[in-house]
Amino acid sequence: MTTFVDRVELHVAAGNGGHGVASVMREKFKPLGGPDGGNGGRGGDVILVVDQDVTTLLDYHHHPHRKATNGQPGAGDNRSGKNGQDLVLPVPDGTVVLDRAGNVLADLVGQGTTFVAGQGGRGGLGNAALASARRKAPGFALLGEPGEARDIVLELKTVADVALVGYPSAGKSSLISVLSAAKPKIADYPFTTLVPNLGVVTAGSTVYTIADVPGLIPGASQGKGLGLEFLRHVERCEVLVHVLDTATLESDRDPVSDLDIIEEELTQYGGLDNRPRMVVLNKIDVPDGKDLADLVRPDLEERGYRVFEVSAAAHTGLKELSFALADVVSQARAAKPVQEATRIVIRPQAVDDAGFTVTEEGENFFRVRGEKPERWVRQTDFNNDEAVGYLADRLNRLGVEDALRKAGAHAGDGIAIGPEDNAVVFDWEPMMAAGAEMLGRRGEDHRMEAPRPAAQRRRDRDLARDEADQEYEGFRPF
Repeated sequence: MTTFVDRVELHVAAGNGGHGVASVMREKFKPLGGPDGGNGGRGGDVILVVDQDVTTLLDYHHHPHRKATNGQPGAGDNRSGKNGQDLVLPVPDGTVVLDRAGNVLADLVGQGTTFVAGQGGRGGLGNAALASARRKAPGFALLGEPGEARDIVLELKTVADVALVGYPSAGKSSLISVLSAAKPKIADYPFTTLVPNLGVVTAGSTVYTIADVPGLIPGASQGKGLGLEFLRHVERCEVLVHVLDTATLESDRDPVSDLDIIEEELTQYGGLDNRPRMVVLNKIDVPDGKDLADLVRPDLEERGYRVFEVSAAAHTGLKELSFALADVVSQARAAKPVQEATRIVIRPQAVDDAGFTVTEEGENFFRVRGEKPERWVRQTDFNNDEAVGYLADRLNRLGVEDALRKAGAHAGDGIAIGPEDNAVVFDWEPMMAAGAEMLGRRGEDHRMEAPRPAAQRRRDRDLARDEADQEYEGFRPF
């Protein structure tokens, strides 16, 4: 059964915003109560939060689909809908968030660090919020926006100070078990360790973490064995320690060649050239191991490595090694720049930035892209003529129609608002300047080619009443 997972693909979906409601106050003795439709609630966000108690991504491996709750729709009597509840997903310290293309979206290090993986949709405004001096009783409301949905990849990179690297069965697990309180599985066959192990070491006043990175063999950086899966855990470590087996039973291996092969794999992986290295010659409790350590130590020291001869089984040389590691870790920590508080940067919109773009795509076809136009389209109920007229007014005030004219658009050209996979397409009919000839009953918009049946019935009724009045005025009794 899988107990350790350090890479998963997660499908997150934020909550949808609740719809606004169109309502009119109906109360005794108040015939003109006015609009009282409430706003819809905001959809819940999907938030990743670093939790020190979480050490694996196993839960997301078994349940990769996560969705926050939707906002509730508004109601009459100015009652707003309830906001959706945010979905908080705990992740291990050192989790990297990427998109499907491999681009890094966030690097989550440190307890409590957060990242909004999915933004909840805005709630739609009710007709009470849309009322104005010119539009006293709107007969429509705005729809709630859909929540953000996307696929992300979570990769765990162990946050440790020291990384133990070396061939399988070199004694890395034994070494971490005697230096710390970690209890990894230990056996006398290769690839006993299938997941990285983490331990905490105290040396004097310095406390540091040490990680055992398994599965490094020739070709690991190209995917052979388990190396490619766990090389990412070396990236955050301050010190790399080569654990070399001085008592190997394989005739074609020796400590120096093992070191060269592992260094080649680290070089192929990249990004680790500036990390300090140390060498541990393990298993010197074996007579042949001690002789081989004495033989290769001068060569390793000539290369510039600090060399320590230890025996995890006999607990020999461990104290010197732990304090030497503590000294290097302390130096690395002191050399790090002091972290400053995150500054809030405010970037005002440029004076010549209209907030949208108009591009010509093919003959007699134009596309409008921009945060506001696309959001307004998503919030419009196209089954309501008055809502469509309101959208046209907003786009005109934003300058979309002027931009279309400058781009060469003419009446009847195709206009798309939004991305290619989710756009609203319509034939453009330029607006007329609003004047007395545009005024009419609430709910009527003369710019719509097909008026609503209810509006047509009202016009017919008014016309019949006017004709009856004229006949009455023409009647004169003797």
